[in-house]
Amino acid sequence: MRMVDMIQKKKQGEALSTDEIAAIVEDYVKDKIPDYQMSAFLMAVFFKGMNKKEIADLTLAFVNSGDKNDLSSIHGIKVDKHSSGGVGDKLSLVIIPLVASTGVPVAKMSGRGLGHTGGTIDKLESIEGFRTVLSREEFIGNVNVHKMAIVGQSANLTPADKKIYALRDVTATVDSIPLIASSIMSKKIASGADCIVLDVKVGSGAFMKSTAEAVELAGTMVDIGKSLHRETIAVVTDMSQPLGHEVGNANEVKEAIEILKGKGAEDETTIALTLASHMTVLGGAFKDFDTAYSELAQRIRSGAAIEKFKELVRIQGGDARVVDNPGLLPQSKYHLEIKARESGYVSAIDAEKVGVAAMLLGAGRKKKDDTIDFAAGVSMEKKVGDVVKAGDILCILHSNLENTLQAGQLIKDAYSFSDLKPAPIKYIHQVVR
Repeated sequence: MRMVDMIQKKKQGEALSTDEIAAIVEDYVKDKIPDYQMSAFLMAVFFKGMNKKEIADLTLAFVNSGDKNDLSSIHGIKVDKHSSGGVGDKLSLVIIPLVASTGVPVAKMSGRGLGHTGGTIDKLESIEGFRTVLSREEFIGNVNVHKMAIVGQSANLTPADKKIYALRDVTATVDSIPLIASSIMSKKIASGADCIVLDVKVGSGAFMKSTAEAVELAGTMVDIGKSLHRETIAVVTDMSQPLGHEVGNANEVKEAIEILKGKGAEDETTIALTLASHMTVLGGAFKDFDTAYSELAQRIRSGAAIEKFKELVRIQGGDARVVDNPGLLPQSKYHLEIKARESGYVSAIDAEKVGVAAMLLGAGRKKKDDTIDFAAGVSMEKKVGDVVKAGDILCILHSNLENTLQAGQLIKDAYSFSDLKPAPIKYIHQVVR
């Protein structure tokens, strides 16, 4: 069948066969289908959607377009975690050692940050000497011996998704749940884990702005996992404000250390323990969620979790002294206090504006090849529900740039105030199985 026929078929809302979807993806990667026809197809999907089988077929076609990570030589049930992206989300830094401390193997492949969303790899590379490029033998060996390892994603992992995503980005077809779900899940399937826990963010700092959209995306990804024989759980978590108090790279590492020492903010501690608990149940360490949550909280209190993080830093070549002395992490030259212009309660914080401000300070990338400043970022002194007086410090901007005017204005615009105390934020919105 010609590509124009398959575009027409999808435009009319008809389902494509497994072979048709595989042919579209394969031919596009081989440059047999021009961008203008793929753009038309993506727009047809955007408006007409895909059924469960089509989405699973598209995911598998992405997986089959490149390398697949074979983790069969790792002992035990391999559990992976993925976040749909947010501001101040340093949870992988907490969850990897926490889950590994129970004996459940975590073989993690993570990406770099782009736009207002930070990347786990960038954060870890702010630790001097930390290596995120490991040989396959070292990666497998670290997981078998230490139950954990983290590396950057392979350049040839799901190349079809990378090529199609670049086209979606310039054709206004990014926000399509079938395309988002297949993009995310293809990378998780190709990464080789047995079970997957998904952290689907919702709110101003997330891609999904409404709970209904986030739950739909979560359910779609869980269905993909089931179709492709991967046990998958999705947890819809809050991103209506930045997570925790730190946004950036080095300062998020510092805050992750605080969480693992039992001194973290309530929101990120609760979400980290929730995701880690689901992972350890899937990995067979505990029989049920409540037992897992209690045991993992105890591992934080006992110091076992922070010792495991120190072990992760050491085995990947990093300076483990940062765990006891976070002052060894990169420090910025300039620190600008942003103060409240009025008194009242903080009623809302636009997380996306905070994330963009951090990017402008040097903590993120506008383009994939931009360099980042590990020391740049934002420290949130006040969060939703806090009472402030005019002149109180709302947050502190950290940068090596002299001109922080645009970032400062974004932060000021991100804060909203009210005379009444807002209702407490719900950190966990829903668990989708």
